[in-house]
Amino acid sequence: MKKMLFAILVLLLSAQLACTQAVRYTEEEIRNYPQNIQDHIRKGEINLGMSKEQVRYAWGSPDTIKFLDSFEEKTREEWIYTQMGTLGVIGTKLLFFYDGKLLYIK
Repeated sequence: MKKMLFAILVLLLSAQLACTQAVRYTEEEIRNYPQNIQDHIRKGEINLGMSKEQVRYAWGSPDTIKFLDSFEEKTREEWIYTQMGTLGVIGTKLLFFYDGKLLYIK
């Protein structure tokens, strides 16, 4: 019984480790950003006003990108990130970009 529980624990731990994200940037790539943006990227955090590139550095590539109609000749995009757990989807985050800047997080 103990061997079986240990095997299950090892399997679950392996699955969690496989889902962790590797570093998505190098220090050279983010060095020209303001210090507070660099700090957010290193912590995997995003804030309104960040560029699409900065969000990619912080969170990686989104699972889905929807290109919306342009408005006043400015691009509009929705990015969807799906948060996965060992039992499946645990949540989603919707990011809305206007003219290349993060405008809304839901």
